[in-house]
Amino acid sequence: MLTNAPKGTKDMLPEHAYKWQYIEKAFAEICRKYGFEEIRTPMFEHTELFQRGVGDTTDIVQKEMYSFQDYGKRNITLKPEGTSPVVRAYVEHKMFAGVQPNKFYYNIPCFRYEKPQSGRLRQFHQFGVETFGSADMMADAEVIAIGYDFLKEMGITNIELRINSVGCPQCRKKHREALRAFLEPKYDQLCDTCKERYNTNPMRILDCKSPIDQELVKGAPMMLDYLCDDCSQAFDDLKKNLDSFDIEYKVDSKIVRGLDYYTKTAFEFVTEKIGAQGTVCGGGRYDGLVEEVGGPSTPGVGWGMGKERLLLTMEACGFQIPESAGADVFIAVMGDEAKAAGLKLMKELRQKGVSCQMDVMGRNIKNQFKFANRIQAGRTVVIGQDELENNSFTIKDMETSEQITVPMENIVEALTK
Repeated sequence: MLTNAPKGTKDMLPEHAYKWQYIEKAFAEICRKYGFEEIRTPMFEHTELFQRGVGDTTDIVQKEMYSFQDYGKRNITLKPEGTSPVVRAYVEHKMFAGVQPNKFYYNIPCFRYEKPQSGRLRQFHQFGVETFGSADMMADAEVIAIGYDFLKEMGITNIELRINSVGCPQCRKKHREALRAFLEPKYDQLCDTCKERYNTNPMRILDCKSPIDQELVKGAPMMLDYLCDDCSQAFDDLKKNLDSFDIEYKVDSKIVRGLDYYTKTAFEFVTEKIGAQGTVCGGGRYDGLVEEVGGPSTPGVGWGMGKERLLLTMEACGFQIPESAGADVFIAVMGDEAKAAGLKLMKELRQKGVSCQMDVMGRNIKNQFKFANRIQAGRTVVIGQDELENNSFTIKDMETSEQITVPMENIVEALTK
C-alpha cells in the first residue's frame, strides 16, 4: 500500500532522530581519536563484487541480496555489507600505493532480504571500521579496542568479547577434511542449509542456529586445533595485545562469522540484553580480500556494527540519550509591522548561530506562547505595537517566567549572550 513503508523498513521520525544523531556524532569523534578517516561509497555496486568478496556460498549472496539489472543490462546489487565496497574503493583509487596503513570508518545503510525481527531489518544501518596494509596483530587489537571503547562510551554493560581464529587457506584445508569426516555419519540429520554447507563451507555448520545442528556438532574438530604455526602465533599475539589494552575476552571456537573472506582473527561483542540474537558488533581479518577484488596482496581487518541493534542494547542497559534542545528563541508578534520587525530580528539571530522560530500559522498571541512551550523555546521575544513605539522588546524566560525589557538596539546582543 502507498501509505505503508515496505516490509522490513522503518521511518526515522523527528522524535527519534536525535538518538541517531547522538551515536553518529560519538562514533565519528572516537574514530577521529583513533586516527580513522571517513570514507563514503555508493549505495549500490556491481553484483560480482559481493559474489567474489562475500562469497558464493554465503546466505547473503545466495538468499539475501537485493540484485537487479539496470537499463544498461548491468547486474547491480544494493550493498548488503560495508567491507567489500571499501575494498573496491581502496583498489580503484590505488590507495595501496600510498603510505600504509589506511584506516577508514563508514556510516551506511545496508540491504538484505531476510525475516525482519527486533533490531534486524531489510534496510538497516551500520557503523564500520577497516584497516588496510598491516599484518601485525596490533591492527586487530586496535580495531577491537575502538569497538570496545565505543560500546563502553554508549553505556553498554554486560557485554562480552569473544575471539577465535579461523586460520588461513592452508590450515583450514586440513580442518575442513576432519570436519567433513566427523559430520559424514550425521549428514542426513543436518538441516537443509547445512547439507549445502557440508560441501561448500563446512565450518559454517558450527555457527548454525538450529538446536538440532548444535547438538550434532558437539565434539566436532575445532579450527584452533589445526592452526599452522603462523596462524597460531598470530592468535597468541592478538591475545597479548588485548591483554596490554586491558580488554577482557573469551576464546570461543564456534565463532566463524558469516562471510567467506575472513582469515585468522574472528570476533564478536555479545550481550544477553537483547535476547538470543545478542551480537552487537562483529568482524575479523581478511588478508585475501583485496587480492580477490583485483588489487595486490594486502592484509586487512575491520568490523561492522548495526546501529538499530546498538540503540536497542543501549535502551536495554538503561542509557539515556540526552534529548535535543528546543529553539533558543521564539519571536511572538502582533500585527504586520511587528511581523516585519520579527522577521528581521529572526534573520539576525540565525546569522549569529541562534536557533530561532516564528509563528507561520496565523495564531493569536496566546496560542503563540503555547506553541513556544511546545517547541521548548528557551526564551520568547514579544513584539507588538507598544514595543515598536517604545523601541524596546520584552524577553520572557520560558522556564522561570521572568521578563525583562531591552532596548531595540541591544536585543541581538541580549539574546546571543
